[in-house]
Amino acid sequence: MPGDPRHTQVSVDGRVLHVVESGDPEGRPFLFLHGWPESWRAWAGVMAAAGRDARVIAIDLPGVGESAGAVPGGAKSALAEVVRGLAERLELADLTLCGHDAGGMVAYAYLRRYSDAGRVVIMNTVIPGVDPWRQVIANPAIWHFGLHAVPDLPETLVRGRQAEYFGHFYDVLSAEPARIGAEARAAHAAAYRDDAALTAGFDLYRAFPEDARDNAAFAGGAPVDTPLLYLRGDGEYGDIAAYARGFRDAGLRNVTTAVIPDAGHFAPEEAPARVWRAVRDFAATWPRP
Repeated sequence: MPGDPRHTQVSVDGRVLHVVESGDPEGRPFLFLHGWPESWRAWAGVMAAAGRDARVIAIDLPGVGESAGAVPGGAKSALAEVVRGLAERLELADLTLCGHDAGGMVAYAYLRRYSDAGRVVIMNTVIPGVDPWRQVIANPAIWHFGLHAVPDLPETLVRGRQAEYFGHFYDVLSAEPARIGAEARAAHAAAYRDDAALTAGFDLYRAFPEDARDNAAFAGGAPVDTPLLYLRGDGEYGDIAAYARGFRDAGLRNVTTAVIPDAGHFAPEEAPARVWRAVRDFAATWPRP
């Protein structure tokens, strides 16, 4: 990526977050949240594609990689609170918040709770408690949701086999698995190398019932005007229009969708330049009021 990315450790509410930043320090800020089983490195290609056009920031989620202080239980509302604390510490005005996979669930929790994000991008995920949540979790292809929610067992099965287990998902869910190269795969596996990090990752799944209750409660509240882009690869399963309807039914009034050609679930790594263009163009479409 243009220039060397700047790695810092930022203290937020007793936790220390690994923050990686590049681009123009005075530019419009974009904050990227990774999913499972990934790390900040999932966004490296997108950040490189951004060049000097913006201030682009990625983090390791709490408890993962070089970020200390996991959120016990993995509730997305609690993770959103940490992310907001970081945004305040970094003074990220007119923020575009982008979350992929479980990071997208955190971005949704942020959107529902806080009004300071200028716009939000949610990628390649379904939101607990928001249609088509029930249809998705009933799909037998999503078997890992159930396994990962079991206490302790997935840690026991995956410990010492992180690279092999994670590799299964990269290989099965990508349009072209080779685009997630050996270096990125090794970095992601290393981010979950200890038991605490494994638990932080699996807790993202264990929190789904709580997340669904939280999100269902918000659906009955005031409408949300913050613009939302739902973005995914064209190889993803399901009707994207159903996701847009779910967001609108939950009270979001400015929802748009877009598809990244020739990409699957891991679109930020499979097609980073296309993802950056979609995110950048969305942000330009919705300037700060």
